[in-house]
Amino acid sequence: MWLFRAWRRRRILARHPVDPATWAQVRQHLPILDGLSAAEDQRLRERAVLFLQAKHLTTMPGVELDQAARLHLAAQAELPLLHLADLNWYQGFHEIVLYPQDFVSPQHQRDASGVVHEWQGNHSGEAWLRGPVILAWSGVVASGEWAPHNLVIHELAHKLDMLNGDANGMPPLHRTMRQSDWAHAMQTAFDQLNARLDHHPHAHPPIDPYAAENPGEFFAVTSEYFFCAPDLLHSAFPAVYAQLQLFYRQDPLTRLNRLKAAHAHYRHA
Repeated sequence: MWLFRAWRRRRILARHPVDPATWAQVRQHLPILDGLSAAEDQRLRERAVLFLQAKHLTTMPGVELDQAARLHLAAQAELPLLHLADLNWYQGFHEIVLYPQDFVSPQHQRDASGVVHEWQGNHSGEAWLRGPVILAWSGVVASGEWAPHNLVIHELAHKLDMLNGDANGMPPLHRTMRQSDWAHAMQTAFDQLNARLDHHPHAHPPIDPYAAENPGEFFAVTSEYFFCAPDLLHSAFPAVYAQLQLFYRQDPLTRLNRLKAAHAHYRHA
């Protein structure tokens, strides 16, 4: 089986080469990839190609994709997996639906008394359990800076979370990680964020207050910060940063600090 997968991987990469000029264009619009080594860059480019062959991109009217645009999406999707073994981490879906702008989606929630509330909500992204990922292309294009928000990473973090069932903030951890350490770091920070918002509702929170919605959103939002604003996450919740570093097996903060040290005017929001 492993030999067949390796053969198939080589065959896909040979059939779908990426023009160096196109990849350079993609990299130019994704500062969060700055500082990757040559080996990491090559691995990311290959995994982006494999991602695009494994997932079907369904575009709504108003979205037109060339190769650079497709790679712009795929590179962000594969960045979190860059140092993880190729274990089909995105096995929980086969389709990405792209709307040009935010879209209206029916929502429902059961309150503590058992009453179900339904409404129409505007969203830039959704990840359905055993279903597709839905993204607003405007949000995909806006992602990729060293800034706290990244739509692609957020929604695909939900898909990693859903590998264990519902998105509850507990993705499948590596055998070298302790579930108790993860739960303690995440729950403590989640409680601290909620307490701060309750006691100081008008104060600026250390990270996006949407992270306080539930543990699933906390994991997705902190994953965004981990890759796109690692300094802010580490400053606010260092124990959370440490657990995400163990999970993703990357250290974006060190990479960002090296870039800032080497380039006085480095692009950083």
